[in-house]
Amino acid sequence: MNTMITSPRPVVRSNLDFKLEHIPRFWFANNPFRTRIFDALSLTFPDGERYFIQSVRQFRDQITDPDLQQRVADFIRQEAQHGLAHDQMNDVMRQQGMPVDRFIGVLRKIFKFELENRSAQYNIAMTAAAEHLTALMAHTFYQQQDTMREAHPFVRALLAWHAIEEMEHRDVAFDVMKDIAQVPEYLRKFALLFTTFMMFHFTLYRANVMLRHDGFSTWQRIKMTTQGLPWFLGRKGILSAMRRPYLDWFKSDFHPNQHPVIAQYQVWVDHLAQSQDPIAAGEAFWQAAQQGKRLS
Repeated sequence: MNTMITSPRPVVRSNLDFKLEHIPRFWFANNPFRTRIFDALSLTFPDGERYFIQSVRQFRDQITDPDLQQRVADFIRQEAQHGLAHDQMNDVMRQQGMPVDRFIGVLRKIFKFELENRSAQYNIAMTAAAEHLTALMAHTFYQQQDTMREAHPFVRALLAWHAIEEMEHRDVAFDVMKDIAQVPEYLRKFALLFTTFMMFHFTLYRANVMLRHDGFSTWQRIKMTTQGLPWFLGRKGILSAMRRPYLDWFKSDFHPNQHPVIAQYQVWVDHLAQSQDPIAAGEAFWQAAQQGKRLS
């Protein structure tokens, strides 16, 4: 597995307005479980992106290649914009009575501990692994129209923009990890397993807490989880479709650019250039996705 695809260059886009203040409480198909799973994942992004930035910055002085220097600079600026956008999503959840600040407080303690007590190699490995996961999710969510069909267009547009920029910088942390940090193979492989476990553990935990704040009883939350989780992780679940590209990480010759860029990437770029409207661009991007059932 060594065929490389040229990834698009990172482009920093700022001041995009997704009108998140207008979304309904349960913005995904009026389904509390699906909504709160995505909300719980979104909660991680602002401080997660800042952790990624710090992890890459630890190696910035060691980078001599001008191309990688520029890609790192653009990566940092893109991640900063992602954090700001998802901060707005957090504000929406705060207004709904969610314990956002409690969640963020825990996250900040974890990331502070990791940066202060773990090696720079460890942190860049965790960052590269998380970027692999988010790039795969970005591709999976928008490869098929059915996946995000019932999501509110404003949130769908926010996640589409994030997906586009994940395509653009998916290789940056990986190249810093491999070429500059020279992370050993055992640590690189462990990082994805550990990151995956922590991401899904905290996402499910936060979703459950938010559903409790929504007023659902313990039994109702158990029922929602039992009925809703297969949509994500069942035999034909949207995240189950990631398993083959996910496992590619464990091949000794893996590089993110061996995976294709999402087919309708240029549709989003062109529509944003024409309309200057990220919601319209997100809608065009989603409309251009493949028709039909999700692949198992």
